[in-house]
Formats: sequence, C-alpha cells, structure tokens
Amino acid sequence: MNKLMTILAEARAVLERVDESDVNETAALLAGAPRIFVVGEGRSGLMAKSFAMRLMHLGATSYVIGETITPSIAEGDYVVAVSGSGTTHSVVWTAEKARELGASVIALTTDAESPLARSAVRVLAIPAATKHRREGESASIQPLGSLFDQCVHLVLDAVCLCYAESRGVDNAAAFKQHSNVE
Repeated sequence: MNKLMTILAEARAVLERVDESDVNETAALLAGAPRIFVVGEGRSGLMAKSFAMRLMHLGATSYVIGETITPSIAEGDYVVAVSGSGTTHSVVWTAEKARELGASVIALTTDAESPLARSAVRVLAIPAATKHRREGESASIQPLGSLFDQCVHLVLDAVCLCYAESRGVDNAAAFKQHSNVE
C-alpha cells in the first residue's frame, strides 16, 4: 500500500472510534460561549491555532493563548486545550488556571484519564498514536504525534461544521470574515 493510502487508513481507523455525539455536543457548548481560547504546544498547538482561525471565520470571538493580543480569560469563556498525552505541562497548567478563573475547558487528548482530561468539562478522546507510543494507542507508520495531530485537525473541522450549522453560517458568510489583505 502506498504511503498516502496508509496514512488515510490510519486516520480512518482512529476517526471511526471518535464518538460523533461528542463532536456535536462540543460544537453546541462552543456555540454558546462568549469567547473561545485555544492552547497547545508544537504541532498540537498549530492544530489549535488552525481551529481558532476557522472559528473566527465562522463569527466566533476566538483567541490563541500566548499571542500578544490575547486578552485575559473570564468566567464563562471556553478554553480548547490540545495535548496528545494530556500531560504537556504548559497546556495542563493553562487548563487548570482557566478553570480557577471560571472558564470551562474542552480537552482533546488520547488519554481520557490524563491530568488535562481531569481539568475538562468535555473530553474529545482521539485514540491515535502519540510520540510516546503507549499501550492502547493506535499503531502508526508516522513519526511522533503525526496521526494524533491529523485526526485532531479533522475532528475540529467537524466541530466547525456543526458550529456553523447551528449558527446559520454558510461559506459566503465565512468568506466575508476571511482575510482580505493577503
């Protein structure tokens, strides 16, 4: 099997194990959020940033934690935290601090029992391989957390589709939010 088809098969095997009701419920929670913040490190952080950007296109007020223009978190806000292991120190610390400040945390992780998951009101479990290759993780030919990051991107795109549908945002409306100075 060629590499593209192998990657596709790996992602499909993971995504078939993601509970679609969790995707729908996550979108519903975010649709009611006054502001949405995202956090992650490395490639997981890039997936989180991609999600924040798409949410902005869909009319949400979204921020990336750690950017210079990110405001303080307040009660009622949501934080979407991404960590394959669920143990990334800065992500776990941010989730815990956000909860102390009255925000709700949604975690995307492979480990529903991890410290990150314990800080969350909702866990989107992504049963993919991580860089740790722990027992129970899906097998992958890809290095490190590539499979996790790919699946996170697709799951968050599905969340965006549900979010857009619930708010009546179509492609034309999203396009109006797209950058016009590129």
